[in-house]
Amino acid sequence: MEPLWWAGMITMIVGEIANFAAYAFAPAVLVTPLGALSIIISAALAHIILGEKLHIFGIVGCVLCVVGSTTIVLHAPQERQIESVKELWDLATEPAFLLYATLVIVAVVVIIVQYAPKYGQTHIIAYVGVCSLVGSIGVMSVQALGIALKLTFSGTNQLLYPQTWVFAVVVVTCVFTQMNYLNKALDTFNTALVSPIYYVTFTSLTIVASVIMFKDWNGQTATQIITELCGFVTILSGTFLLHKTKDLVEVSSPTAFMRYPKYDGGGGSSEEGIPLKNRESMR
Repeated sequence: MEPLWWAGMITMIVGEIANFAAYAFAPAVLVTPLGALSIIISAALAHIILGEKLHIFGIVGCVLCVVGSTTIVLHAPQERQIESVKELWDLATEPAFLLYATLVIVAVVVIIVQYAPKYGQTHIIAYVGVCSLVGSIGVMSVQALGIALKLTFSGTNQLLYPQTWVFAVVVVTCVFTQMNYLNKALDTFNTALVSPIYYVTFTSLTIVASVIMFKDWNGQTATQIITELCGFVTILSGTFLLHKTKDLVEVSSPTAFMRYPKYDGGGGSSEEGIPLKNRESMR
């Protein structure tokens, strides 16, 4: 019944729809890294609306994200011209991408069955790894589905092809799997730890999947590819700096800093607010 809650929910939905649509008009190697811009906007809004202090290192992190994003945009590959969902299906069923998808599925099953039950509460990579691996396949399906819908709206109906619905099923499956294991990671570990690790692994695997399936780097020079990678590393550096220093506050000396603890109720948190579960629950 709270209007502000609905305003937030609506903006989230609109943002996700826009993010989904972006994959229909640009390659994933461009769209996915630019997701770091949402971190900058969140930090700015938190400073303005919630009164959270944006530390000088946070400002540097924002600048790094902007510089890295600009670098990627200026050297991004051109959008591949797709005429039919059948062409997308042919790309998805090429041996190289089938091998990648098979490796991802095997890795996810092994992690879920063998490692997550044993090490999920103590090793962050278990849950985040599942999210990132599944997410890389999900983004490829989102891009394929988005292109199919774009072609449909332009007058060439792609909903008649069963391949379109296969991509849709893969998208739904991947989204629910990601949501499940990302929530587990956030419930178990500090958000400041989960967010940068998830962003790095998810974006890296998505770029690999896109390069394999859509051959985004074909036709680009080595200089362009290296420049894009440098831009990506710059974004990663800015993202890490933002999350690592967001809890820092200045104390009496301008050169001295302290970090707020994550929990103080006897739960097993460290001074830096990083892990995790109550010690009793980990015995």
